Amino acid sequence: MSVTIKDIAKILGVSHTTVSRALNDSPLIRQDTKERVKELAKTLNYTPNYNAKSLVLDKSYNIGLFFSTLHEGTSSSFFYEVVRGVNAIIHKEFNLVVRGIDDCGDLNAINKKHFDGIIVMSQSTKDDLFIYNALEKQIPLVVLNREIQDAQIVNILSDDRKGAYNAAAYLIKEGHKQIAVIEGKKGFKSSQERKEGFLQALIDHDIPIHKDFIVEGKYDMESGYRSMKKLLQLPVIPTAVFCSNDDMAVGAMRAVVEQGLKVPQDISIIGFDDNIFSSFLSPALTTVKRPIEEISKEGAKKLLDLIRNRETTHQLLYFHTELKIRQSVRKIND
Repeated sequence: MSVTIKDIAKILGVSHTTVSRALNDSPLIRQDTKERVKELAKTLNYTPNYNAKSLVLDKSYNIGLFFSTLHEGTSSSFFYEVVRGVNAIIHKEFNLVVRGIDDCGDLNAINKKHFDGIIVMSQSTKDDLFIYNALEKQIPLVVLNREIQDAQIVNILSDDRKGAYNAAAYLIKEGHKQIAVIEGKKGFKSSQERKEGFLQALIDHDIPIHKDFIVEGKYDMESGYRSMKKLLQLPVIPTAVFCSNDDMAVGAMRAVVEQGLKVPQDISIIGFDDNIFSSFLSPALTTVKRPIEEISKEGAKKLLDLIRNRETTHQLLYFHTELKIRQSVRKIND
């Protein structure tokens, strides 16, 4: 049977109200009493009853983590790292509710009774209706992955454009001139940023841009596989392919192997994200590290600050990307 506030109160000889206030850091309780209560609660493995607390304190104890979509364009590895990052920060105080914005048919359900705060992993301007609805209801909000021009929003994102630029520049430095790109999901801001960064590098280094070398993907392994198949059917195939995320790079590598070719001996492949599996592939994938888990942790910390302090000021924080050089790109000698 689980330990309750009344059990702790009985052992310490205080009221259950005192225990409740001590556990919630009430200024009405002396510091030494708080310490005694918390120490005993820890010893007895006390777990808060969030439903009861929510009724007493008028809080839901829920943090909403909303993705643009969970059905297409959100890879499993990306999803895992975001959830792990957020949960690492909030798990001791809040329940985590994970949903896709495209599944929210009724925005009336997004309110302060259901959520004490919301983190949005945003990919598209289609999310703006959801975001501004939450703001109008004065729900503390942090937006990750996409910049929102609003004075009341905390924004945290990575410099995807620069990361893609550096990836293409590295391929050029290694002697590649026939370079293709497998884009991310159409309509996603990250897809646009990475494509533009890639193309700018080609322009700056006087590398021709071939229309047939620009192929659309959907951020999943299957689309990477299909897109690479298209590239392999061209009269002149590229010597290197920049995949807009690591999941598509995996699909692309499979397509190359099925064609009887090898990575990187015949075709070099570079990815984006540096997912947890990327260094364990054979060959290990050269990729752009985007610190997804760290961005998610920082987003959760900022949200907790907003919930506690109720001060909403605009912040725009950028996390740098980093090129991780491994074995999937070969140097071409002049």
